[in-house]
Amino acid sequence: MTVLRLTVLASVLALVSACSTVDLDQTGSAVGSSSSSATTAATDDVALRSLQVPALSALPETAVRPLTGRFVAVNWSILPGWQQDNLEHVWKAFINNCKGLMRPVSGSLTMPARAAPRAWQGVCSAAANSNISGQDTAAVRQFLQQHLQPWRVLDANGAVASNTVTGYYEPLIQASTTRGGTYQWPLYSTPDDLLTIDLGTVYPELAGKRVRGKVEGRRVVPYDTRAEIAAKSHRQPEALVWAADPVEAFFLQIQGSGRAVLPDGSAVRLAYDDHNGRPYASIGQWLAKQGEMPLAQTSMQNIKAWAKRNPNRIQEMLNANPAMVFFRQETITDPLLGPKGAYGIPLIAERAVAIDPTFVPLGSPVFLSTSYPGSQKPLQRLVFAQDTGAAIKGAARTDFYWGTGDEAGAQAGRMKQRGEMWVLWPKSAGAPSAR
Repeated sequence: MTVLRLTVLASVLALVSACSTVDLDQTGSAVGSSSSSATTAATDDVALRSLQVPALSALPETAVRPLTGRFVAVNWSILPGWQQDNLEHVWKAFINNCKGLMRPVSGSLTMPARAAPRAWQGVCSAAANSNISGQDTAAVRQFLQQHLQPWRVLDANGAVASNTVTGYYEPLIQASTTRGGTYQWPLYSTPDDLLTIDLGTVYPELAGKRVRGKVEGRRVVPYDTRAEIAAKSHRQPEALVWAADPVEAFFLQIQGSGRAVLPDGSAVRLAYDDHNGRPYASIGQWLAKQGEMPLAQTSMQNIKAWAKRNPNRIQEMLNANPAMVFFRQETITDPLLGPKGAYGIPLIAERAVAIDPTFVPLGSPVFLSTSYPGSQKPLQRLVFAQDTGAAIKGAARTDFYWGTGDEAGAQAGRMKQRGEMWVLWPKSAGAPSAR
């Protein structure tokens, strides 16, 4: 262990030495952070481009990445509720998903496993040339059944996988691009001095491990905590917007993205860009330890009520969580499209899920069978595996994207059901595989 730590330290020092030759203004670009005032251009959004399917010969062969789980082929008639799914927005989601599938595969093991372009080239080409209308759900259903084979997801032992299904959503907050009045709570862009060190570039066993910090003199030190950022009024990152409600702004950071409604009624998306590298701590647990309320009652609504009763302690409460998320601003060109998931494709409400990519490749259409929050009412529909999450681990473990706003948030907050899933895979490609 000591040798490993010394080796890692040497790797970090080597990277720091390299970074020390880069001007700090360039460091943000070097680590992938966006300019603080930049808005992502609509033309850079893959979902807004037309579907272009390369010839099969133009798609390189890539090494297969083993999946942890197993699959067994079944008939479409086995899928519970398949005929009852109205397939609303499915064709739009399918075409957008194909746009993602046709992107080149990096082959990097630091990236989540995803479906291979070659496996999907024929199906996506057929979709691009089909002239199917999204409103013609009979044609959509026929196309899917003609080209795709359902594969039931099994666990590593070969048993039918049944796992927890939770929910998430895109918060909607009231905010302004200028500070004043009730708009006092900043949501920041990525700071220019935030440094990200990818340890895997020099030490393969640490692939995917990154250290975030900043340069002080000739040393790299941990980046500022939330409390330190708040205290340094003269050196704070640039605020993209100022939120009216501190608790709503905080929960937007937890979700990782959201929409900000501005005073003129327009809306912009605040998309996750980076974070300060500090560990997350629950403000609910802080309130419970302070004796302010039982842990079981620390809902967003109760925390908001506490904040209104204790305005002088709001920053103290927020500072209990040292982690800080930074955002980039994106133009909302299609209200139907939500934030981009880990797959890089905008999520569509109730048609996208986060999965564990060691069991199900990103980019896979999936049929999910679960139930509505707090009930036995079936929730059975075709969704797309377009996101991941730190807590989403295991075969058939799923996080269901409910959409934007308070109603979606209420559904997401109450959802903790059981569910099963079937991966829908091209008939000509054999069992699901990843690259």
